[in-house]
Parts: sequence; C-alpha cells; structure tokens
Amino acid sequence: MAIEQPATRPANPRFSSGPCAKPPTFELNKLADAALGRSHRAAVGKTKLKDAIEGTREILGIPADYKIGIVPASDTGAVEMALWSMLGARKVEMLAWESFGAGWVTDVVKQLKIDAEVKTADYGQIVDLASVDFANDVVFTWNGTTAGVRVPNGDWIADDREGITICDATSAAFAMDLPWDKLDVTTFSWQKVLGGEAAHGIIVLSPRAVERLETYTPAWPLPKIFRMTKGGKLIEGIFTGATINTPSMLAVEDYLFALDWARSVGGLKGLIARADANAQAVFDFCDANDWIANLAEDAATQSNTSVCLKFTDDRIQDGAAFAKAVAKRLEAENIALDIGAYRDAPAGLRIWCGGTVETADIEAMLPWLAWAFEAEIAAQ
Repeated sequence: MAIEQPATRPANPRFSSGPCAKPPTFELNKLADAALGRSHRAAVGKTKLKDAIEGTREILGIPADYKIGIVPASDTGAVEMALWSMLGARKVEMLAWESFGAGWVTDVVKQLKIDAEVKTADYGQIVDLASVDFANDVVFTWNGTTAGVRVPNGDWIADDREGITICDATSAAFAMDLPWDKLDVTTFSWQKVLGGEAAHGIIVLSPRAVERLETYTPAWPLPKIFRMTKGGKLIEGIFTGATINTPSMLAVEDYLFALDWARSVGGLKGLIARADANAQAVFDFCDANDWIANLAEDAATQSNTSVCLKFTDDRIQDGAAFAKAVAKRLEAENIALDIGAYRDAPAGLRIWCGGTVETADIEAMLPWLAWAFEAEIAAQ
C-alpha cells in the first residue's frame, strides 16, 4: 500500500551545508554592479573589497582594532594561514570532535610536525573544555559542521591566556554570537551562513594575533599565499582590500549583496533568530518522533546551523544504506537536496538551518522526511 505524500512542498529545497542556500531575495541581476573585467587593484575594486571588510565588521560587531582580511581558498585557506604562520612559538593544544577539527590536527601534527596535545571527542560529543590549558596556543572549531556540535559559549576561554586562540568559525559566523575578546584568530567563509559564492575566506586577527605575527618567525618555509608579514611587520594592505591574490569580483559583489540582505533582516540578531527558529523546528520534530534524534547529545552543544540527525529505529538493518535511501527519496521528489551526512560522519542526515533558509521551508520539508522514513521502512 502506497504511503500518502504530504500536500505541501518547500518553496526552496536547498538544505545543503555548503555551499548553502542563497538569501531568499537573491536574483542574478542583483549582481549587475559587479566590477567585472576591472582590476581588483583599481579604485572600484579596492572600494568594493574594503566595503566587504567593513560590512563584515559592522554586522559581526568585530572590534575596531581587529584586522579583517579576505584570503584565498575559503575557510580552509584562512585556517591554514593561521596554523602555518603562528604555531610553533609555544606548546599547542588541538581540540577536535568532528572531521574538520581532525583535519587541523593532521596538519599540525603530521605536516608541521608539532608535538601538540590532542584532545578529541566522538561525533555527537565535545571535549572537556574545562581541561584546556591557556598557557598554550589552542586550536578549535566553534561549530563542528559535520557533527552538529558547537561550543556552548566562550566562558571556558581564559581572559588572561598566555597563548593565542585559533577558532575555525566557518559555520558559526553570522549565526552565533562570537565573543571577540576570547578569539585571537577567527576564520570563516561567506559560502556558509550568508550563502555566498565559494572560494574566498575571511581571517580576523586580534591585536594579540598581530603581535604574534610580528614577533615570531616559524622554522618552516611559508608559501606566498600564507604570508601576512613582510620585514617583521603586518602587511596592512591585506586588511584594507589589497588581497594576496586575485579575488573574484563577482563573488565579492555577491557577498556585498548578502551583507545588505543581512542588514535587512536585523543584522546579527536577526540572522541568529532565523537560524534558531529553523533549528528549533527540527529539534521539535525529533522530540515528536522516536525514530530520529539529534546527533549532538547535549542540548547546550546542539548546532543551530548544521543540524545532524541519526536514525534510531531498531527495524533499520543497514544504517548507512537506509540514510542514503531516505536522502535519495527526498531528492527525487525535489523536497530536500544535499542532506546526506558528511562522508566521514556517522550515518544519518544533515539539514542546514542557517539564516538564508526560510523556516516555512523547514516546516514543509519535515513531514516529507517522515514520509520518506516510512516508505523506506516499508521497502526493507
């Protein structure tokens, strides 16, 4: 017997965790003012790049004495710049509870060959934050995109720390309230919460991070795209729009549009509220159905952007195959695209709930998730 499909469909089925859904008002013609075919070093290019930097500062509330740079290779490039340029001056603690954090451990321990203290937790959990020693440099992700687990706040970070904190905040920035006084290096990409076009990263440096750059030279050679100093001084141009390499001015225009949209929904507070509402709809769905649960075990650490789910029904024989089949059914119906769990994560689903997603679309998609689950159970 066929299982009846829900009557309502999402207007936008895009729930990918990166690149993420464009802002709801996005149209290609909104990018008509892009400085295409012009040098990024011409006045028009420099102005747009500086506007992107200062718009980031405005919406995120980044202190005036922090430096903001647009860098190559998305969030990955920004993190690598920090790791290669700043680590090695003192002992390092690496905190990881999902695949990207684990990737930074690999880079530090196996590539840079730093004898770091590594603290890890399984997917769905988080490390003991109270055990972190801030006499050391500390590297961590604010929100684990592939596990749906985030740090609950910044209270665990010492105000009188001796080391620097390096925070990968790629799926947290613009959806969570980041405590800038606790963060010395913060990285993200605009392809996540603001739904921008991929390939560019943002790196934010506190005065303490700048001091590290200007007083420490690592033992290893630095590729050009990682270099933020020259002659022992910060290359200030990077942080006013003179990028290390050529940026896409179309992507920059797209980011400027996204920043304008962010202002229109109430800035950071509005973006956080939208993400919270989206995630809460999923949390409520999990509470109402005993066959599905949040991968993040502690409510205080549940992400409001990359919400990761696991199936818990005893009738499921092959968890990975079942989750893939459910995701395939939803994609075939054009209900939810790209919601399979990350390849290294436990079997399940990952639903992006950042602010560019409309709550009405989440609410319309969830009954279809129940439909796909029941249909796949019946097909076993």
